[in-house]
Amino acid sequence: MPRTTRSIRRATIAGACAAAAILAGACSSSHDHASHDHAAAADTTAVAAAPAPAAPARPDFTPPAIKHVFVIVLENQGYTTTFGAASPAPYLADTMVKAGALLRQYYGTGHYSLDNYIAMVAGIAPDSATQADCGRYEDFRQTGTAADGQPIGNGCVYPASVPTIANQLMAKQLTWKGYMEDMGNDPTREPATCGHPPLNTADMTHAAKPNDQYATKHDPFVYFHAIIDSAFCHTNVVPLTRLAADLRSAASTPNFSYIVPSLCHDGHDHPCASKEPGGLVSADRFLRQWVPRITHSPAFRDGGLLIVTFDEALASDASACCNEPTGPNTRAPGVTGPGGGRTGAVLLSSFITPGTVSDVPYNHYSLLRSIEDIFGLGYLGYAGQAGLVSFGADVYTAK
Repeated sequence: MPRTTRSIRRATIAGACAAAAILAGACSSSHDHASHDHAAAADTTAVAAAPAPAAPARPDFTPPAIKHVFVIVLENQGYTTTFGAASPAPYLADTMVKAGALLRQYYGTGHYSLDNYIAMVAGIAPDSATQADCGRYEDFRQTGTAADGQPIGNGCVYPASVPTIANQLMAKQLTWKGYMEDMGNDPTREPATCGHPPLNTADMTHAAKPNDQYATKHDPFVYFHAIIDSAFCHTNVVPLTRLAADLRSAASTPNFSYIVPSLCHDGHDHPCASKEPGGLVSADRFLRQWVPRITHSPAFRDGGLLIVTFDEALASDASACCNEPTGPNTRAPGVTGPGGGRTGAVLLSSFITPGTVSDVPYNHYSLLRSIEDIFGLGYLGYAGQAGLVSFGADVYTAK
């Protein structure tokens, strides 16, 4: 889609108060966000596929000195529902927006879920199996490699030659963890660490249970042999309950933390197997609980960045941005269209002026590219797409 004009809003008094509430525990904010929608979104596995060389995010911009990146992924909501005047998620749509940056033109890359998560960590476009969320957990059968580095084939669990950002970070002696809510609560469904079904079996985690609402399809790390074949999967892909202890010091906090709520708390289910309301209501409650823990942590206070985004919009929105490539394995990443729809995203950091709004188009490949720029990594898959931009001066607005 065409590149829209960038728009940056400086903080109002309400925005400064919201920032204080999140970053320093100061005040509370009212629910008034109708204006936000006026533009209406050190064991490393050897891997053979080399990422594209790192390059400046933009010729005239260098990312700030961010040391710790936190990503929280929510589910299945379009921009207008989440950030409109009647949003069921006032903490996200009002308090957090006033405290940080709202990316109004952020898009998912496909439908339905899993292909978006894989795009975020490896830059890989969908195939028909990942579009269908891999109801059967089986290997990706690779028949070749496209000129742009995309693996050609179909299936779910990519061969060890296909790297992720986790492999990149370890190769540079940087740390990472995936924090998965409810993983291992029911050991008859999945292990408590590196939780996934046995290969070539049905994935029983697609349906939530009252005591275990973990979904393998929302945990991208377990779809790569470059991770699951190594012991570090069990030390790095862990239950969310471990995050609180890791946040106690900057040294124990990973450089990259990828946080996935349960099927209830990410907004996927509504109502939930646990009898909670689900949807954006439960997602907002999750953010109210965890965002202050993250933003008050030593790691966040010393050069931290928190990104809250959604995997995709509703399936009825298959729009895309950023000249998103189709990839070699499907005709349409969004099943009925070119992308995963407009979702929006919110970022918090001391490098962001509270109340910032950007209308620069971004997607999950942009997200991956931006994180790779922060840590000086090469570009995986479509994160290296020509013309794709990373988060820039429209986002990092603090002077």
